[in-house]
Amino acid sequence: QVQLIESGGGLVQAGGSLRLSCAASGRTFSSYAMGWFRQSPGKEREIVAAISWSGGPTYYADSVKGRFSISRDNAKNTVYLQMSGLKPEDTAVYYCAARIAGGLGYSRHEFDYWGQGTQVTVSS
Repeated sequence: QVQLIESGGGLVQAGGSLRLSCAASGRTFSSYAMGWFRQSPGKEREIVAAISWSGGPTYYADSVKGRFSISRDNAKNTVYLQMSGLKPEDTAVYYCAARIAGGLGYSRHEFDYWGQGTQVTVSS
């Protein structure tokens, strides 16, 4: 079992930056692919970014390319999402997820464990 705890959400003005962190329990974190998803009211949960177990291959949704960056520190069992150039449409609850298979995942159905989420609100 893996527990994921997100932090770093909050209220920011458009154009601002935030860094989300996701701390994972367990000794097998370094073998998992990780992802960040978001969900706003009335919408499906969508992938934002993903990173392989090694930190090499990454994936970004078109809507965040060039603005968001995913990274991981396997020594600290933590994955990060650096968000810059934030827009009001980025407002959502952001979830961290872990995928037992180490390769990239692209949809919510490919991930096995989930955090509780952290709210990000971008004001215009």
